[in-house]
Amino acid sequence: MRNFYQEFKNFAIKGNMIDMAIGIIIGTAFNNVINTLVKKVIMPPLSMLTDDVNLSNRKYILREASEDLEEVAIGYGEMFEVLIDFLIIALTIFIVVRGINRFKSRAEDPEDQAVETPKNIELLSNLERLMKEQNDLLRESKK
Repeated sequence: MRNFYQEFKNFAIKGNMIDMAIGIIIGTAFNNVINTLVKKVIMPPLSMLTDDVNLSNRKYILREASEDLEEVAIGYGEMFEVLIDFLIIALTIFIVVRGINRFKSRAEDPEDQAVETPKNIELLSNLERLMKEQNDLLRESKK
């Protein structure tokens, strides 16, 4: 039991749990931004294009409501809004990750003088260059 407690403590303290919590909080806030963007910015012009039809209210009625029974309907308008939400979120995440990857690759390039190269990348680059030179010298000496 002590080993389990120690593993959990290491997991929580070393940042994994904290990073995950921060990601969930930011994701929740980002979801609210996207929902507002879709419902208040994107859907009103689409509604105008479809003769002021509110897409979230669009549905295919399977059974009309009566005194005894509730209406049964397929809400395809809501599905359309959710798909737009998904596409916007996916596009935004793609753009952010793409930007981070570009910055990361520039930061890891020891030849790029615009971004200061981290010391560990610079040392590895120098080590790789020296090993290549050593291998070239060994190949030449064998000939």
